[in-house]
Amino acid sequence: LCDLLSHITDVSCSGPAVTGEFGHVYEQQYAVALFNSVRFEIEGGGAPQSQLLHRKNPLEDRSIFSGGLFQYLEENKRWRNRFVFVADTYNISFYENKMAHERSLRPKGTINCAGYKALTSMEEYLELISTSLPGIKAKVGSGQFVKCATQFPLILWHPYARHHYFCVLTEKEQKKWHAVLQDCVRHSNNGLSEECRVQTPAFTDAMRLHRQAQGHYGTWDMMCGGPPQILANLVMETLHPELRNLIGPRLKGKIQQRQRNWMLISEAVYKQVLSQTQAQYEALVQACEVQTSRLDTVLRTDMDQIITSKEHVSGKIRALVLPRAGQLLRGSVQPFLSSILEALMEPTSRGFSEVRDVFFRELVEVSKNTLNGGGKDKLAEHMEKISMLAFHPVKMQSCYEKVEQLNLEGLQQRFDVSSPSVFIQRAQILMREQMDNAVYTFEHLLHQSLEGKVQGGEDLCKTIHCCQDRVLKKYDYDSSTVRKKFFKEALLQIIIPYMLKQLSPSFHLDLPRFQELIFEDFSQFILVENVFEEVVLQSVTKDIMMAVKDAAVQKKHNLYRDSMILTNSDPNLHLLGENPSVDWATQFRGGNEEPEGALGGGGQSSRRRRQVVSMIQLDEMGPLPYESCLEVPGVDFIPEEGEIEEVEVKAQEPKEQKTPTEPDSPDSWPYCFNTIFLQCMTSA
Repeated sequence: LCDLLSHITDVSCSGPAVTGEFGHVYEQQYAVALFNSVRFEIEGGGAPQSQLLHRKNPLEDRSIFSGGLFQYLEENKRWRNRFVFVADTYNISFYENKMAHERSLRPKGTINCAGYKALTSMEEYLELISTSLPGIKAKVGSGQFVKCATQFPLILWHPYARHHYFCVLTEKEQKKWHAVLQDCVRHSNNGLSEECRVQTPAFTDAMRLHRQAQGHYGTWDMMCGGPPQILANLVMETLHPELRNLIGPRLKGKIQQRQRNWMLISEAVYKQVLSQTQAQYEALVQACEVQTSRLDTVLRTDMDQIITSKEHVSGKIRALVLPRAGQLLRGSVQPFLSSILEALMEPTSRGFSEVRDVFFRELVEVSKNTLNGGGKDKLAEHMEKISMLAFHPVKMQSCYEKVEQLNLEGLQQRFDVSSPSVFIQRAQILMREQMDNAVYTFEHLLHQSLEGKVQGGEDLCKTIHCCQDRVLKKYDYDSSTVRKKFFKEALLQIIIPYMLKQLSPSFHLDLPRFQELIFEDFSQFILVENVFEEVVLQSVTKDIMMAVKDAAVQKKHNLYRDSMILTNSDPNLHLLGENPSVDWATQFRGGNEEPEGALGGGGQSSRRRRQVVSMIQLDEMGPLPYESCLEVPGVDFIPEEGEIEEVEVKAQEPKEQKTPTEPDSPDSWPYCFNTIFLQCMTSA
């Protein structure tokens, strides 16, 4: 045991070495990113103006979903009922029961879903487990170490961190929870904030350059979460194989026990690495920010000279690189451009088209109900349901599924694309943003049209249709602009790493001599390696722009041509976006009552949150035990189609075994290793 622990400690020491190397690259890229930010601020940059309004804080005073699940507790190998709450941050918190949540007690645990995958079958899970520890494969039904309490499991899998096991009583619950969990993962994997114009590009460029120095080009699935999480994933990318080779052969016992032990070790090491990267990243950012004021002064004083110096160096590097880059482009990239673009465009365009259809169907339903029910009171009730449409994972699931058909098979190996998931999740996030922009714009246009006017059912429908048509035209334009930008960025993500991988060895020895052409005072803002990548980027940009432009001519993709400019028919529309979101319940129903089933959260016990996704509520069924989703009172915010239906199969209630004392926390190192090695020694 002591020998093995010492080996793990020695291997774990590689973590600070990795983060130290990254820190040096980050400090260099921080100055470059600051230069680019100040230059953009001075020179400005144009982009197509969006036609739709954008909501700054759409989930204010909202929660996503909550309900009861059965959770598997690793420390005592038992299933317990838990009340699960998904806040507007998309973090998943689970409590002892619903009352504990309503009293704002501390949750039993919280899951940040960055880097996770949401699974609904044990077959998928065991396949991923087998790839984590090669040579140890278990079959479903062969006494796996997690035996589900019901036939409807929900599993959150992570390559390094703790796995979480849940299950529910019906297939309907499983589908809804799976959509919610997928949305949590999607949101957490959405990358770093673009509002940080210095820290974000500095971090992403430093991460990319560091991995390229290790020979890793192309997309990376674990570039998700916050900077400390991404850094921990970077360390584990090197550390995990070493641990596996060291510990794998020493694990004893049955297959299931060896898998369990390996997962606990991996989790414990990952937690230690994450705690280190958190502290190291904070120290790194603080050290760079101390220099910001001085660097900013130099930049604003000598900006013209720095730009001139950079252009001079770029010209020299361009003359050296472009002939070889052009040859590579013509022979190995251009023949595949159209096929890559088609693979990206077809499912993405179907997804955006489905967003439009879902939005249209919801508005048609509002018109029908308003016409039948009459009055603004009924309209306000339905508009409350529509307002959070973009953040309703079940309603948006049909849109997301269209993009999940994106397949780069045949191109992944050639261009070193690890998986299409990076592009799928990005497209899904853009779809959600466009849906919310359309809904938000429709709300403001409708509210402006109705303000101070008395209208009956037919007049209301005409007003709704008028606003609907205006918004759909704006959506068509904006979705075209967003998709074309997405296609260009995706093509660059696929092609540029491939070209760098082919070209870098050829110019590796020639590039350092260009650093001598840069004044010493400007050398921290102009790095030859960055200039080389910019030259490679420029060499392929024209071909990518032309490929996307040609694709816009094809009607099947519903793209606007670049020459077509939509005139702004609502010159004062963007002024409406400065107004707060419309509170339909207060203004048109005159009520301040809390919606049924609203849940408190985040310590705001006096201000209750409205929930985006409704609970499941079935007819002819009494309350089920263990606080399953089925027994929680329904929330009528956006009920799904077919929400009320009969259940033919009654689920079995899992037996709960009580223990006289609570075990040690499974998050602690002593608990993990004591449990693992005592079991290993006993088996031996």
